[in-house]
Amino acid sequence: MSESHHIKLPEGSIEKTTTTLNLGPTHPATHGVFQNILELDGERIVSAEQTVGYIHRAFEKLAERRPLYQITTLTDRLNYCSSPINNMGWHLTCEKLLGVSTPKRVDYLRIIIMELARISDHLICNSVVGVDSGAYTGFLYVMQYRELIYEIYEEICGSRLTTNIGRIGGFERDFTNKAFEKLEKFLREYPAVLKEFETLFNRNRIFMERTIGAGPISAERALNYGFTGPNLRAAGVDYDVRVHSPYSSYGDFEFDIPVGSTGDCYDRFLVRNGEMWESLRIIDSAYKKIQDFKGPEAEVYHADVPEYYLPEKQDVYTKMEALIWHFKIVMGETEIPPGEVYFSVEGANGELGFYLISDGGRTPYRLHFRRPCFVYYQAYSELTKGSMLSDAVIVMSSLNLIAGEMDA
Repeated sequence: MSESHHIKLPEGSIEKTTTTLNLGPTHPATHGVFQNILELDGERIVSAEQTVGYIHRAFEKLAERRPLYQITTLTDRLNYCSSPINNMGWHLTCEKLLGVSTPKRVDYLRIIIMELARISDHLICNSVVGVDSGAYTGFLYVMQYRELIYEIYEEICGSRLTTNIGRIGGFERDFTNKAFEKLEKFLREYPAVLKEFETLFNRNRIFMERTIGAGPISAERALNYGFTGPNLRAAGVDYDVRVHSPYSSYGDFEFDIPVGSTGDCYDRFLVRNGEMWESLRIIDSAYKKIQDFKGPEAEVYHADVPEYYLPEKQDVYTKMEALIWHFKIVMGETEIPPGEVYFSVEGANGELGFYLISDGGRTPYRLHFRRPCFVYYQAYSELTKGSMLSDAVIVMSSLNLIAGEMDA
């Protein structure tokens, strides 16, 4: 829907007309339910106004009436392209409040899942940027490997997209041999696919002309807005939560932080490609470390936290203590200690933070999600001002805006 506006100029001048265009809230090019009200001079963007909240689900208020382990399903629905990272971030936040220390094998298993989720998110983002520039082949080529990642999730937890994967203290069950076989298949095959994907785009003249110089942002402006993740690193700032505030034993691994310089769509694309290579490197290292565990250590998949981890069903049937813990967990009768914590992880699209306040009851007193998408969207008007209408969509895609995360 659009309407025209006449701009009155000094007498003797030609009257100038601008057009207001509603891009969204439901539009196939927006990749989500949010609205951009664009003022256009022909096809050039004069100004843009963003609107969010079309799928606001009040997750933060819902969390005030749920025990900690039931909040995991809410985090699934934030950035649903990489929900396992959201899950792990929430579990790590709870563990910080509860003072839980996890075994090394649990940390490494979590890292494998989180890096798979990062690859899944980046391949979706970059292939969609390709689609929005007119190239559909790359999307079709890599999407089968997103499916393979989802099959690994499914083998571990039974879910694919909104995974609810893991538990406070670790995982609900150990990884099966089939899960590791699928992981080996992914590690064996995806590097060649990623290389082919880069060959299709990196030096493609049409793609370069569509992305170089589109939606640039300086390091200073990105920091002022609060950018994190690939969008900040594309502007030249090498901030990565995994390195600057290591968690889940990320400090045990060596990997590089890809950075750009101009902060435009092309740099954001290259940074995400570079991060997929680094994620493959981390997964391979973590998998080798897991194979080094012997004896009882090779079977550990959760910490000793009976207050938050459902006991084995056979124990529930035969042991009074297990029955009591099972009842308390299912009925949400476990008290949590009072405290105030903030914990963040390197989400696929930036720093995902959880600010948790507990007053000592059975549910959080207050919970706030730091959603990186919500930060990026504030800059959209600045990034698109003076650009062409066709740039509006590709800038949105390269920022990796996920409506579910923005609205929460």
